[in-house]
Amino acid sequence: MKLYSDIPARRLVQVAADVGIVLWVTLWVRVAGRVHDTTMELAQPGRDLAGAGSSFRGTMTSAGDGVDDLPLLGDRVATPFRSASGVGTEIEQAGTALVSAVEQLSLLLALTTAVVPILIVGLFWFALRLRFVRRASAAQRFIDAAPDLDLFALRAMAKQPMPRLAGVCDDPAGAWRRGDDEIIRELALLELREVGLRTPAAAPSPLAERG
Repeated sequence: MKLYSDIPARRLVQVAADVGIVLWVTLWVRVAGRVHDTTMELAQPGRDLAGAGSSFRGTMTSAGDGVDDLPLLGDRVATPFRSASGVGTEIEQAGTALVSAVEQLSLLLALTTAVVPILIVGLFWFALRLRFVRRASAAQRFIDAAPDLDLFALRAMAKQPMPRLAGVCDDPAGAWRRGDDEIIRELALLELREVGLRTPAAAPSPLAERG
């Protein structure tokens, strides 16, 4: 598998893009963390409410227990206090529910903040990198297996713009048929540059050998 181009300038761009995507992900993860922490500050009133409810319930329960042993009055006095402690429980539950809702909201906002920009840029980066790796790896197998540049010269004549072909030779097809090693190499170089590869140090054309 070929991950980076043989061409220094293109390889530098690829490395910069890889570093950039890491920095991009790191940036948005930090931003998402900040959004989460900021949103969680909204949960403080809920915590205060839950604490007040718990304190009120404890106070009413203690008061009820304190008057429970009074002669004659006993349960008649303790019952209202114990009933009031139920209000404290409801207040505590309301505060807990508010905290839970804020936690869910903060998590949703943090995920949305991080995932959307990371996916937009990350998918674009991944598609480009995958396309390069597949093309370069496939082309590298041909170069490694046999340094025959005819295939790449043919692809160049089929795919490259006419001005580029004209810059190599006035009659590239004729040069290829004649087995002109220099022209074949120049044509192949046009195609190999597209996939980020260099031409081999020595790559004689089999057409020339057969001729």
